[in-house]
Amino acid sequence: MEGDPVETAGTDDQLAMLDTSVAHSARLWNYLLGGKDNFAADREAAQQVLAFLPELVQSARFNREFLGRAVRLLAGEAGVRQFLDIGTGLPTADNTHQVAQATAPDARIVYVDNDPMVLVHARALLTSSPEGATDYIDADVRDPAAILDAAARTLDFDRPVAVMLLGILNFVTDDDQAREIVATLTKAVPAGSYLVISHPTREVSPEAVDRAVAMWNDGGAAPMTVRDPAEIARFFAGGWELVEPGLVTCSQWRPDGNDTTPASEYAAVARKIN
Repeated sequence: MEGDPVETAGTDDQLAMLDTSVAHSARLWNYLLGGKDNFAADREAAQQVLAFLPELVQSARFNREFLGRAVRLLAGEAGVRQFLDIGTGLPTADNTHQVAQATAPDARIVYVDNDPMVLVHARALLTSSPEGATDYIDADVRDPAAILDAAARTLDFDRPVAVMLLGILNFVTDDDQAREIVATLTKAVPAGSYLVISHPTREVSPEAVDRAVAMWNDGGAAPMTVRDPAEIARFFAGGWELVEPGLVTCSQWRPDGNDTTPASEYAAVARKIN
């Protein structure tokens, strides 16, 4: 399959990095959320999965709604003013900085992603209220030390930080490596910080999810895995206290009039207590 022409603005170097012939998770998710920053390979992969996992559109929406509810809680009741959002994806509506700064205009947000198209769109993510700040880091989740070093330009790691890992740890297929990444990131933040994770599971539609993952991994894109709730819960082990209702399907985490149909995406928010 030949790649689509790129119609978005960016430097020649940034655009040259785009491989539009292979589906990419950020662009596929953008398509599922109704965005326009995707290509034929992304749409084809999405349609193939949707043929036997039609709930994927719903899961994408539920995950986005969970992000909004979690950030509103943290910026509001919890008083968090700093957010490190890793695996940002392409900007759509209700990005982390928009939700946080609507409640707390002085909130500071650092986005992290390594997709060239996200880099092209970084300026859209870098808007901010006058009182707050946003930054974007071109980095891989597998290099948490580099992320922390760059994020320190904008965030004060002596004050609470919300570390957000939504739909990204599933692309770190080795369990030990994934846990080490989370440990490195969370060791860098003080007590009173928060960890926000969403992760695909097999809990709702196991056979369809297994088929979807196999199809994705066979397609040449970055490999991914699913984990069961017990495995996801291990990311919060040691010094973390889960915020009610704990680890649940993302649609049922503190619902606020939203659809609570179970989805194949589990999520939780936890507070660092020591």
